[in-house]
Amino acid sequence: MQASQIDALMKMVGGPRDNALLRFAIGNALVSAGRFADAVPHLEQAVAWQADYSAAWKLLGRACAEAGDTAAAIAAYRRGIEVAEARGDVQAAKEMHVFLRRLEKAADGG
Repeated sequence: MQASQIDALMKMVGGPRDNALLRFAIGNALVSAGRFADAVPHLEQAVAWQADYSAAWKLLGRACAEAGDTAAAIAAYRRGIEVAEARGDVQAAKEMHVFLRRLEKAADGG
């Protein structure tokens, strides 16, 4: 996504259309642009507004991991797995389990 598209999304923040979906879209655009740390607060807001948004939890975990915050990534994936399993979102739960195992293995020095 180009910077102009990210800017257009950012202009909606704080307005009547500021919701979990907008924040997920912003987070996704920022992750796609390699701006992982910038994506984190938007994804955190998305899950704060919609705690059962498994895709947002998964992307939050990735953004945190790519930004170098392994502890936050592990926490996001763990919560995301709980949410996905509760919603029956089997594929998202499986993917987050894989990402979580990789982070935990790396954190253990393995």
